[in-house]
Amino acid sequence: MSPRPSPCPAAPCALPWPLALLLAGSGLSLALATAPARAGVLYSITTKCSLKGAPAVACKVEAINEAGATLYRHSIGSISQTLRISDQPARMSFDSGSGFQPLRNATVLFSANTLCVNDKELCVVNPNYLNSLLQQRPDFRGRDLVQAHFGSDGRLDLTCYDQGCQLVGKAMETR
Repeated sequence: MSPRPSPCPAAPCALPWPLALLLAGSGLSLALATAPARAGVLYSITTKCSLKGAPAVACKVEAINEAGATLYRHSIGSISQTLRISDQPARMSFDSGSGFQPLRNATVLFSANTLCVNDKELCVVNPNYLNSLLQQRPDFRGRDLVQAHFGSDGRLDLTCYDQGCQLVGKAMETR
């Protein structure tokens, strides 16, 4: 699989760009492509993160290339949480301190410049990154909410947008 360019034009991204592509409804194989094959830390930035719905605080995000996967390590004080995107097979998993488990869900809220995973277990605030998505993806303009649900194996099951997410939620409740 050939490397894909990052949608972050000038500065490194604090959020995994493959997740953004995935949420944009792109093909799964494109969405979960790992970063170019360079060993070690690909980039590191300081932004804001929150844990379990708490207010956002300063955090450091490192993108790390690992055999067959890209890790996004979020360091909040002494706490470290990691999102792993593997490409063969394409899967997403999350480690909040007790080992990697398949990612359950992800939510982008453009109005808050926030991406959250696993029901706000970890949220990352990054206006530069999300604004770059809005500029590069005209289909996102006017949208505020993008959600994704992952299966028990960490593969994408469902994406929805804005009010469509409410409809999906209601349909799931009536099953």
